[in-house]
Amino acid sequence: MQIAHAAPEDARAVAEIHVDAWRSAYSRILPADYLASLSVEKREEMWKNIIEAGQTELLVAKDGGTILGWVSFGACRDKDAPPSQAELWAIYVAPNNWFKGVGRQLWLRARELLSQQGYSTCSLWVFAENEPAIRFYKANGFEADTLPPEEFELDGRQLQELRYVCRINT
Repeated sequence: MQIAHAAPEDARAVAEIHVDAWRSAYSRILPADYLASLSVEKREEMWKNIIEAGQTELLVAKDGGTILGWVSFGACRDKDAPPSQAELWAIYVAPNNWFKGVGRQLWLRARELLSQQGYSTCSLWVFAENEPAIRFYKANGFEADTLPPEEFELDGRQLQELRYVCRINT
């Protein structure tokens, strides 16, 4: 498996993984109609624009020519974040590659780059109900922050997101 920065031609595979992972991981969290409405084409356009604009660092894990997963990260977008805090914006692995170490390898490479860029901590937001993801983050050094959960509505469903934080250099 190789991990490299995404190129515009990777946008389709990134979008397919994004939609497939949402449909699999969030099937018990988000309404089925909402998940069914997700569009690979719209996500492809979004990711192509993001890659071309360099809005985030986007790494892809490839096996041969097949993209297995991806991670998006950069400066923390939270209002209370110091300049030394990065954010793991998103990390998704194709569902047929879950539990094979792809996500861990993506995180380790992102963490290495964040360290090189001078960040000392990294935060992320995760649905409070997403227990498998929370287990993954905890296993990779993230701890629940003391910040109260963010509450919002998505497609008529009340949701909570929790912030987790880890030290970059341990």
